[in-house]
Amino acid sequence: MQKKRLYIIASLLFLILCTAGIILYTTGQSDSNLTKTDSVPDDSTESERKESAENETETEEENVEQEQRTFPELITEAVQSTVDFFTNQETHIVAIGDSLTQGVGDETEQNGYVGILDRTINANQQIAQIDNYGKRGNRTDQLLLRLENNEIANDIRDSDIVLITIGANDIMKVAKDNITDLVMEDFVFERKGYEERMRQIFDEIRRLNPNTEIYLIGFYNPFEQYFQDIKELDLIVETWNAAGKAITDDYDNVTYIPTEDLFKDSTENLFSEDNFHPNYEGYYRIAERVLEYITIR
Repeated sequence: MQKKRLYIIASLLFLILCTAGIILYTTGQSDSNLTKTDSVPDDSTESERKESAENETETEEENVEQEQRTFPELITEAVQSTVDFFTNQETHIVAIGDSLTQGVGDETEQNGYVGILDRTINANQQIAQIDNYGKRGNRTDQLLLRLENNEIANDIRDSDIVLITIGANDIMKVAKDNITDLVMEDFVFERKGYEERMRQIFDEIRRLNPNTEIYLIGFYNPFEQYFQDIKELDLIVETWNAAGKAITDDYDNVTYIPTEDLFKDSTENLFSEDNFHPNYEGYYRIAERVLEYITIR
């Protein structure tokens, strides 16, 4: 019975990977088609052009309204204290990791939670430098290799804060590699490798910069909204998050930031079209949580 449920889990994970890929590919094709359409000679009549111009004006106004809704005034009392916190010191933030750092799923195309942090901290003036090295699909082994990149390494050497999202793709790889014969022990075995690589990542960042503050951002269960009865999914996410937190506890100036609770039992839609990555609202919640942790150090 358990093996059957694990097979379902593997199938779900594999399906979501395929769905996300199709959505991203289709979006790219749509953008390409729009570009080609723009180059077609305009044979429309004057009235059609006038109507088109009016529609464009209305669209622009709608976009402004949407932007105002999407990017509300961030300088609340809590955020003002954040700005004050960063104003008193020059701060260099480096974000590294997977698609959650890159901001995949953010329908506003403004770099997800990292972009929200940037616009919040630098709302009135440029008081913090923020570099984003998120890369969709990255696992811990790939991130470890990317730390050898001179540009990334140099920015970490100069950083005051390093933000990391990593690990979800390690879980996905377990399911994909064992889709026809998946057992819980596969996740337990791979988690040990994940723990070892996370220590190597922290050690390398420490070697590059002994004084930077490191924050490991935990991951969430994207399938809970649809498959609440499959408790193994929750167990996998919880145990991997617990492993990440336990490792951060072994290091000075390394902090674990939980996010799983932000997506639990929410009445709002916090996921993008691929049902895996956060949408803007989901990233907004992550950004708020990150700010809370950064400003209490």
